[in-house]
Amino acid sequence: MIQRKTQAPSYWADYAVKSEDLQYLSTLLVEDELPRSTEELSHALVLHIARQEEALIDRALSEGTPYRPKWSFEVGERVVFPALDYLAGEVVNVRPGHNPEYDAFKVIKVAFEGGEEREFAAEFEDGHPLNEKVDTAADADDLLTPEELASAYAPQLQDRLEERLELEPDFIRLADQWFRRDLLVEVHEGHLNLAEAVLDVAGGGPLPTEALLGDVELPEEISPQLRVFSLNYALQQDPRFDEVGPSGEVLWYLQRLEPEAIRSMPIYLQYEPLAYEPPLLTSEMRSLERELDDEWSDLEPPKKFSEPVEIVLIYPHWRSGSLPLSSRLLPVFPSASTERIRFTFVDADTGEEMPGWVVQDGRYVYGLKEWYQENGIPVGAYLEVAQGEHRERITVRPRNRRSRREWVRVASRREGKLVFEMHKEEIACDYDELRVMATDDLKDLEKLWSRARKPTHSLEKVVADVFPELVKLSPQGNVHAATLYSAVNVVMRTPPGPMLEVLVTSDKYAPVGDNYWVLHGGATGA
Repeated sequence: MIQRKTQAPSYWADYAVKSEDLQYLSTLLVEDELPRSTEELSHALVLHIARQEEALIDRALSEGTPYRPKWSFEVGERVVFPALDYLAGEVVNVRPGHNPEYDAFKVIKVAFEGGEEREFAAEFEDGHPLNEKVDTAADADDLLTPEELASAYAPQLQDRLEERLELEPDFIRLADQWFRRDLLVEVHEGHLNLAEAVLDVAGGGPLPTEALLGDVELPEEISPQLRVFSLNYALQQDPRFDEVGPSGEVLWYLQRLEPEAIRSMPIYLQYEPLAYEPPLLTSEMRSLERELDDEWSDLEPPKKFSEPVEIVLIYPHWRSGSLPLSSRLLPVFPSASTERIRFTFVDADTGEEMPGWVVQDGRYVYGLKEWYQENGIPVGAYLEVAQGEHRERITVRPRNRRSRREWVRVASRREGKLVFEMHKEEIACDYDELRVMATDDLKDLEKLWSRARKPTHSLEKVVADVFPELVKLSPQGNVHAATLYSAVNVVMRTPPGPMLEVLVTSDKYAPVGDNYWVLHGGATGA
């Protein structure tokens, strides 16, 4: 059987979106006056192409006899050629054919529209592939329907269609929905001022677009979907408004009422990328790097995802009231194409709700500052994070909420340097002994942070200052790399990779196994 081109997987694998395809989609949007997603447009396009081919075949086959080499044809007869995209022509001459390898046959000359003439074999009985079944409407039982073709191949077309639409100025996209720019409802400054007032009364937001329409009062004769899309587009163009909904949901917030910590990354989370050579790290060090799961380590997400996800809180996030958007935590939180996403933290033990924010570019999640303070959560605490009943509700709890006094490292500033001592402190939950830490005077520690950010103060210098402070607290005179990572991050934001490279390349430190290090030959800090 001669197969329709749309039935071949290779046709869709190589398909390039054409101008006439965009014209069809444009007409579709005009007729429906409804924005559509890339998925919907891809499905509609494949359906249209398949139906077009069906119509072409039906029309062509109605014009004449389908061509088979074994059949005979007469001058003046109309012939349709399925293998030539169902091109039709008229037989203008019939003559004997000559080829010593074959039995007697005829040659027909066919004239096509435009004056082109071509010759074809006729009354040719030998095994020619075109002598098999002709692809007609009656042969369609074993073919995929246009709807089945759309379901099978539209997903393959989505990325290519999206790339093409993004190049077209007549098409605009918002929240993965496309529409024609010239069909948008006019939204003027007065409408936007009303939207701002509604959000202001709501404490900044978040509110869905539908909640704003009642006050904005766009023309009622316009479909609700088009009013929503037009207002969304206008709000997106105005810097007063921030779209903060998770994927598939549009929510608006006033930028001026968003927490300062999401509009500007807290100083403790700001990381100036440090060049280092990962091949210098041993497999043991790389394993530790994966275990520490710093958001700036650029680790591959785990192959298996299970909840709750357990993390250990480090100083920069404890101080900022945040969590890392690390490889293990990334799947837990809502995602979107927007920079910031609003959701709700829920204390898994008490049910207390707190506004949360995903800041994708900054690789952090904000909203736990007061919760850390009120619940006595220390640096080094084990926290369990999981998705709640809904995607936009994330539960968080400390492991084993139980208050007791424990000997822990306490960080403070003395004579312009970071120092550590062992004190008994009230600890409210389980913690990682290698990374646990209490603090003395936070404002005093801030001065060290500012100092460490100066260009002259390198990571090597910070490690050299901190390492001896940790050595003096250890009866064995050694320091675990995880402890050093936690301590260094009190004064300088760094993932473990660059810090581990400092240990490997410096002659001041020597490994003693299991990621423990000692000062080499009695070296002291600089």
